[in-house]
Amino acid sequence: MDRTRRLSVAFLEREGETWACFLVTALGPDRRWYGYFSFRPKDGEVGEAEIRTADIFREASESEIHRKARALGRPLLSGLLSSALHTREAAGGDSPRLRRWFRTMLSENSQGLSGDWPVDPNGTAGKPDLGKLRSLYASYRLDQVCHFIALVHPDDFDAAVNQILEGKVIDFGSRDILQFAMMVVEFIDHRLPLPSFEIWAEDFLGNQEAYALYSHTLHREGRLP
Repeated sequence: MDRTRRLSVAFLEREGETWACFLVTALGPDRRWYGYFSFRPKDGEVGEAEIRTADIFREASESEIHRKARALGRPLLSGLLSSALHTREAAGGDSPRLRRWFRTMLSENSQGLSGDWPVDPNGTAGKPDLGKLRSLYASYRLDQVCHFIALVHPDDFDAAVNQILEGKVIDFGSRDILQFAMMVVEFIDHRLPLPSFEIWAEDFLGNQEAYALYSHTLHREGRLP
């Protein structure tokens, strides 16, 4: 049985990425409470993309760990994040950075295309015009690619990108990164069994609430619907 407890502590910014910081506590076999901090990137899943510190706290009660943790400032938490990342790199751990970058890029572009459309399940406000529907359809296709990438293990995704690009390496500091990224996105998009615009539009107009909830869960909450 998993006896650990997780408490959200803060969100930290590092090199343009947002990391969620959690305080994790557990009752040890010696009946004392242990605690450590774990960090997860915004678009990462629990366990897979998460890194952690060593057990920092060892106290007689969980409340004492919470008291000490609250006394730590953001600079120290940021330092612990850097230390945990350094430890993972030194140990040769794999980083899901490439997959996470693709998901963030697709999410931003999808939201830029869709904007905020009015959900009107009763149809009293009239349907979106053709131009808006085509933008929403383009956003929908990006969402499906983003969702698919999220289902692929980071190592497998890295290998797939390498095969799609025929050995070319995506350099995050290169000017060609978006060109290479679009090659990967197009490759995946054309192999997904997605509906035509006409079929999608008919379904969308009859289920706008469901589409809005899907988009909110995928982008705003940062998890898979």
